[in-house]
Amino acid sequence: MNLTFYKYQGTGNDFVMIDNRAEIFPKENTDMISHITDRHFGVGADGIILIENDEDFDFKMIYFNADGSQTFCGNGARCAVSFAKKLDIIKGKTIFSAVDGPHFAEIENGIISLQMIDVAEVQVNENSVFMYTGTQHHVEIVADLNEYPVYENGKKIRDSYQDPGSNVNFVQQIDAATFRVRTYEKGVENETLACGTGATAVAIAMHKTNKTKNNLVSLQVEGGILEVSFTEEKGTYKNVFLKGPAKFVFKGNIII
Repeated sequence: MNLTFYKYQGTGNDFVMIDNRAEIFPKENTDMISHITDRHFGVGADGIILIENDEDFDFKMIYFNADGSQTFCGNGARCAVSFAKKLDIIKGKTIFSAVDGPHFAEIENGIISLQMIDVAEVQVNENSVFMYTGTQHHVEIVADLNEYPVYENGKKIRDSYQDPGSNVNFVQQIDAATFRVRTYEKGVENETLACGTGATAVAIAMHKTNKTKNNLVSLQVEGGILEVSFTEEKGTYKNVFLKGPAKFVFKGNIII
């Protein structure tokens, strides 16, 4: 089958986007998903995103990691919103469904502001913080992010969590409301240039542990800058928004 795809990236987090409203994509074929995302033998991407019809919302987003596993992806969702606009499914605002529930988003001049799920449970450990922001996230402050062995230590920490494991975010504070982040992502099994759910987890973790008092946090990821805003009510983080760019890269076809 000749499959048309679109390549998008959000702060370097890159995705193969597919209009699957006709339900032609074989979602059960994890080997094919891994092949398409392979950077040497396929298109190359951190994951695959399908846009499908939804009876109750503007569209449905389905996200596959490079290994074929399904989860939610914040930067992927922002790219999905941009892609849905390109397909004329939406205009400036949308409510769409994903694996973790419905999401509101707004797009303006290529910048997508995406509402994330509320976060009520934040587990503060001696040297780390753990929470679920659409997927599992471990957050840990380190002294020198430039020299830190993100891949080696990220893989060890990822594997220390029970199935399905955890994404791992290493953080260095820049100022009162700015943090630098490098992330090892499960499913990709490598460091990525950005992680939206990870940036969200870092912002909440830094507020929870009093590293910042701001409810608008800037996250310097390897592929650019993301912003996370929120309100905190009795320990629950609500009105959580992830904001940043999402850009179309190219359109192509692949035989599957």
